[in-house]
Amino acid sequence: MTFEAKIEDDSNDITEHPHDDKPRPYLCTVCDKRFTAKRSLKRHKHNVDKLYPCTQCEKRFTAQHYLRIHMNVHSSKYKCTECGKGFSNSSVLTVHRRIHSGEKPFECTVCSKRFSTSGSLVKHSRIHSGEKPHISHECGKAFSQSANLTIHMRVHTGDKPYKCSLCDKSFSQLGNLQSHKRHVHSSRRPYDCRYCGKRFKSSHNLKRHVYTHTGAKPYSCRHCSDCFKSHFQLKAHLSHTMKVLGSHVTFVRRNTAGKMILSITYFVMKV
Repeated sequence: MTFEAKIEDDSNDITEHPHDDKPRPYLCTVCDKRFTAKRSLKRHKHNVDKLYPCTQCEKRFTAQHYLRIHMNVHSSKYKCTECGKGFSNSSVLTVHRRIHSGEKPFECTVCSKRFSTSGSLVKHSRIHSGEKPHISHECGKAFSQSANLTIHMRVHTGDKPYKCSLCDKSFSQLGNLQSHKRHVHSSRRPYDCRYCGKRFKSSHNLKRHVYTHTGAKPYSCRHCSDCFKSHFQLKAHLSHTMKVLGSHVTFVRRNTAGKMILSITYFVMKV
């Protein structure tokens, strides 16, 4: 019998745990669900004849308990009064409501940036601490977020799960597929410059264009205090003028208020 249904198990779905950024290195090859422990993967079994289907949507579950939890999505028990979307439990609904209220109760003690969930704050804090707990077992490269490790592993596997519906191209990341469709298959330019009215297909291109009007140079070299409009200009500067120093060179990116939001250090080798 061919198995096509994706198994959903709310207890292991990371979207059901907004405070969770645990590494999940154990992958089920049938449904692509990931687990934190090998024993959890072993308990996760597929038997088409024993799946519990939702009568309201196409999802199927490995136990009645998970189906009962899921059915809350289709009821009014945990429904958002702002947009009508349903959720499986009260904690997920609470986090969702912050989208509408703008509430961000979790604040970074380093840069004062605020977040709607503690999990998002934990991930952000690693920018400052440099912590990278998620490590590739193929090459040893480390990442601050488990999602980035999952994407990186596709470099080794060659997996490109995101297929373009308009051509034969496939992509390893959803964002790359969306960018491809926007730039290749669409003529829409939804981002317009408030200074000159020129329109762009992406917010990134608009942002770079605005610098031509404002003269902003958000990338600065700590070694010599020169500033640049783009990351690439700064890298070219480091390569051209600093290669004889054989030292560590740091550049920072600042927001419009002048506060540092990113700091990266390079070691420039003497040649």
